[in-house]
Amino acid sequence: MPGTYDIVIPTAGRPTLAVLLAGLGSADGPLPGRVLLVDDRPGDHAPLDPPVPAPLLGRTFTLRTGGRGPAAARNAGWRASSAEWVAFLDDDVVAPPGWRADLADDLRGLGPRAGGSQGRIRVPLPRHRRPTDWERNVAGLEHARWATADLAYRRSALAAVGGFDERFPRAYREDADLGLRLAGRGLEIVLGRRCVLHPVTRAPWTVSLAKQAGNADDALMDALHGRGWRDQAGAAPGRFRRHAATAAAGALAAGA
Repeated sequence: MPGTYDIVIPTAGRPTLAVLLAGLGSADGPLPGRVLLVDDRPGDHAPLDPPVPAPLLGRTFTLRTGGRGPAAARNAGWRASSAEWVAFLDDDVVAPPGWRADLADDLRGLGPRAGGSQGRIRVPLPRHRRPTDWERNVAGLEHARWATADLAYRRSALAAVGGFDERFPRAYREDADLGLRLAGRGLEIVLGRRCVLHPVTRAPWTVSLAKQAGNADDALMDALHGRGWRDQAGAAPGRFRRHAATAAAGALAAGA
């Protein structure tokens, strides 16, 4: 494996973090140099204390960012790393037994133009009924380009572009922005063969508000990359036009 790798996991303290750590500890393949847990819970909390499996003891460390969002949490993680590669994982994915070995295979032999290696994401959906809108929304991660639920970046590539843009406060568009900036420097993000599972958890009651708040992130992407950025990033159409159409239809109905 070229050099060493660290793992950075931004977390809001969800119980799924323990499941992820257990999977990483039992996986085959070379161990990470360090596992950096970035506690991004806002306010004062008791120290994050998830169960750490034996193979990761002495390698797992916690940082705190105080609720500044996933972009800031990932930046804190990779800047605390000294490894050649930094593998980002979300705290709600599950690493299967071969994940570490597959990561090593994915990184082995990558040339200098490869700034990153993207893992595959599988979202298990129910077979006995039709998936809900929320489940279909999460399943879109299977086809998302540059999704940081499982994405390893060369640390030098992150340093070259300054990492994630912390003006994106949500887990939305910050990954596409970074991918476009790396592509602008002639760097590639290569699709690997490793895979994580992304189980669908219950939709938070704030999900509609979060979707509408994403309009501001789309506007920032327009300002930074121009109107054609969606084609370059393989992104779905924005939410603002649908929101505006829904609002207009509601106004017409009320008027009628």
